[in-house]
Amino acid sequence: MITKGYNLPCSYVVHTVGPIISERLQKKDCEQLSDCYRSCLKAALENGIKSIAFCCISTGEFHFPNDKAAEIAVETVREFKKADRGRMEVAFNVFKDIDYEIYRELLTQN
Repeated sequence: MITKGYNLPCSYVVHTVGPIISERLQKKDCEQLSDCYRSCLKAALENGIKSIAFCCISTGEFHFPNDKAAEIAVETVREFKKADRGRMEVAFNVFKDIDYEIYRELLTQN
């Protein structure tokens, strides 16, 4: 779902809900998380949005492991940008130092 940004410093907000991990991480959880990122990117593209920022979807209260969630996020975005020829600008907005380190390492890899 996409809504206007109203008083936020952005024009739109793309909403998504990632998987909740109740026990062991399973393949379907990873696929669902990837689908969240992909559907947000697709919604942004379809609405003419040129840039998007992601927080760490499903980590924290939903208990998705931070390192695996970051791997999925970066991989999904890279695949999308390759198909989109890199036209959309994507940022990862992280709040915790550990997430910053995880994303920094992933994003500096080829």
